[in-house]
Amino acid sequence: SILVNNAGAAETAPLGKTSTALWQQMIAVNLTGAFLCTRCVLDQVRSAQNGRVIMIASTSALKGYAYTGAYAAAKHGVLGLTRTLALELAKTTATANAICPGFADTELVERSIDAVTAKTGLTREAALAQFVRDNPQGRLIRPEEVAATALWLCDPLSGSVNGQAIALAGGEVM
Repeated sequence: SILVNNAGAAETAPLGKTSTALWQQMIAVNLTGAFLCTRCVLDQVRSAQNGRVIMIASTSALKGYAYTGAYAAAKHGVLGLTRTLALELAKTTATANAICPGFADTELVERSIDAVTAKTGLTREAALAQFVRDNPQGRLIRPEEVAATALWLCDPLSGSVNGQAIALAGGEVM
């Protein structure tokens, strides 16, 4: 009765250098994957006492970042899918919401930091500083913070939270 769509990939390139293959990969993993998983369990979620669909999106679903056109487009799509689903579930006890973390302390961001250091010659600390510069708290988001938000959304007392994009970004997106 609960689905957390948490698969994701984040490859970057300037829009003018984004290949069709990169574009299709970002859409496939980040958007089509969420669509397919959701469609697969939708009947169970809809008929459950407190069914939940939780999309792990990104602050990229709420704003743009340079060099992330394909990723941002996919995450914007995830947010649109979430909001559409929320309206379709509104007459039931099920909900659909998106959690939109900023850069998080994950392997995906670690690989991104490694890529920046390799391409630019920056130190790891300098590259990390670029990732956290827009977060007023000046840090990466902890995965446990994302998990705690998902657990809160699963609580029956969160039943009126529907169609929301919940930013976990230290105040970067308000």
